[in-house]
Amino acid sequence: MAKFQIAVYPGDGIGPDVTVEALRVLDAVQSSEPGLTLAYEHLDWGVHRWEQTGSVVPDNFLDILRPFDAILLGAVGWPAKIPDHVTLAPLVAIRQSFDQYACVRPARLYPGVRSVLADKDAGDIDFVVIRENSEGEYVNNGGRLRRGHPDEVAIQTALHTRRGVERILRYGFAIARTRRSKLTMITKSNAQAYAYVMWDEILEELSAEFPDVSTERQHCDAAAMNLVRRPEEFDVIVASNLFGDLLTDLGGVIGGGLGLAASTNTNPERQFPSMFEPVHGSAPDIAGKGIANPIASILSAAMMLDHLDSSNAAFRVRKAVERALADGCHTPDLGGTMTTEQVGTAVVERLSE
Repeated sequence: MAKFQIAVYPGDGIGPDVTVEALRVLDAVQSSEPGLTLAYEHLDWGVHRWEQTGSVVPDNFLDILRPFDAILLGAVGWPAKIPDHVTLAPLVAIRQSFDQYACVRPARLYPGVRSVLADKDAGDIDFVVIRENSEGEYVNNGGRLRRGHPDEVAIQTALHTRRGVERILRYGFAIARTRRSKLTMITKSNAQAYAYVMWDEILEELSAEFPDVSTERQHCDAAAMNLVRRPEEFDVIVASNLFGDLLTDLGGVIGGGLGLAASTNTNPERQFPSMFEPVHGSAPDIAGKGIANPIASILSAAMMLDHLDSSNAAFRVRKAVERALADGCHTPDLGGTMTTEQVGTAVVERLSE
């Protein structure tokens, strides 16, 4: 029997609202899935802890998380109370300290869901963005001089390594082989002649090892345009930390909205726990109102099940979500009237179908 230890970090805003529903679905699927046992430990970290202690997480938070098999995250942040860069700092530390270098964010338009793109139907949008998650533009490398003066200077230097680029591209090729065998790498080598020329060169070198996967390069601005013009032509997209972050928000929106957008922060070698979270933010303005869409959190939990080698359970959760959406079980962000809890219940009910 496989027993997995899961750290549950609901976080702030709507994070606790959607995490509750993801856990309900996980409990339902494990109750009918032979050999699967999930044990949770709930972590009361976030803005409320910061208000009480002056710290979002305890000093030893990485040591606390390290023994777990996976981390299920809700959402973090409450800008009116605490600056976002303070709230997000622990997440960046988790991603980098646990070498969660593969951020995987699928975008799929489900039956029964309308896209903001008027002429697209279910099946037209089905791609996955793989974002290099450990280096690039989000490395805290730089500084500020003469703060507040007219001649103030801020320097933020991106860091790209051959090792980092090679391993994320190899991961992308492996995922492409399980899908439609097409990989698009996002670059900006026409303007950034060092980092992204290296990305271009490494893609060309690796392509010979994967002759069964077709490859192309697109500049980030062109890719943003083409995701709107012809999203059906994309399969697997590999991008740097910044470009991947930007394109996945676009992918989530054209796939029906961020309320459906799931993600992982994966350490493929499993030397450390991986973290699973919805792409959407904490949305403090609707926190506790019972109208947040829990589907992204539920689908993130399904991705966690895949990572834990519980593929049948993950498949069942995704099919239950698909049936619920096709039946019109929608929260207000999708044009419906159902509550967060009602949508969670709808998914649980369809697990047995």
